[in-house]
Amino acid sequence: MRVIYVGSYIPRKCGIATFTKDLTNAINVLNPYNLTEIMAINDNTSAYDYPWEVKFRINQDDLKTYIAAAEYINNSSAEVVCFQHEFGIFGGKNGEYAIPFLEQIRKPIVTTFHSVPDEPLESQKEIIRRICSLSAACVVMINNIVERLISTYGVDKKKLVVIPHGVPDIPFGATEHFKKQLKLSGKFILTSINLLSPNKGIEIAIEAVPKVVKEIPNFIYLVIGETHPVVKRKFNEEYRKELEKRVKSLKVKNQVKFINRYLTLEELISYLRAADVYITPYTDPGQVASGTLSYAVGAGKACISTPYLYAQEVVDGDRGILVPFRNSGSVAKAIVKVFSQPRFRSQVERKAYDYGRLMIWPSVALQYLDLFKLVLQKAKIYTSR
Repeated sequence: MRVIYVGSYIPRKCGIATFTKDLTNAINVLNPYNLTEIMAINDNTSAYDYPWEVKFRINQDDLKTYIAAAEYINNSSAEVVCFQHEFGIFGGKNGEYAIPFLEQIRKPIVTTFHSVPDEPLESQKEIIRRICSLSAACVVMINNIVERLISTYGVDKKKLVVIPHGVPDIPFGATEHFKKQLKLSGKFILTSINLLSPNKGIEIAIEAVPKVVKEIPNFIYLVIGETHPVVKRKFNEEYRKELEKRVKSLKVKNQVKFINRYLTLEELISYLRAADVYITPYTDPGQVASGTLSYAVGAGKACISTPYLYAQEVVDGDRGILVPFRNSGSVAKAIVKVFSQPRFRSQVERKAYDYGRLMIWPSVALQYLDLFKLVLQKAKIYTSR
């Protein structure tokens, strides 16, 4: 089966780019005789050196390239199109250029939604409704979003499919070997790995550090990742500078370390395996996906998170600790609880890891392939009538 994937793509530094690469890598293993083809969405600010599998580039703000891309798909031997949707990566008002692109395609479309606002603008609501009507199937990553698409957007339940966010197959095990590699042997490590932006809530975790250090003298917090490219273009490094000032004012410079770079997958896994606790103190209650939280759960880490929508489903009372939004005191208590209660920590880690087995990329890729086959079969039945 030949499938064309549309979305942002590496080396662009973007969560969807990483997702598309990881998904297609996993699918290529299962479907080696029809390797994936990519249509990459360019953000018009960088000239990316794309790998060979990128066959077409869509310029985000150039509608003509969307139409040309649709013509390319229609003239190709591809049987299905897998479309990654996030409002911010498409041109026009609220990413409306995605609509004429999809309207021109004469192949079955499977859309993966990476964000579904809980209080959408009317234009956003119409865009999502139209995308759903043009798609043979729509994938979401958690069950809560199925209900939102039905109740808020009026989408037909029959079109909706839940497939979890994929994660690498990371062995379950002790942390010390990886701490030694990072020259952090003997430390109790809290980690967050993100493209930094204000909605990540890193300042809340930093504010918890003085309280934590009183109970855990060997504590260290690793804030890993570059500033998000979009944030950096608009505001330079103001957010990072604010975080650094906060660290200085709280006198925790020795306990908070910034690692200002974009990690390779191998580096990301090493940092995860060294971590004792992983945290996502995000500030947006409606966030419907988090790749790094998925990775941390898949690695069997004790996770602390604010109760945004994705975390509510992935990190519950058995697989981690949910804390109130913007509450550094609760963050500190949760970290100390994981440290001071080894039995609790062990139970949380094991339950997280067991849950993560459902999310490893081979399993996720197989679910996508099964869905592609199903929509193709339905399309053939429909056209034969």
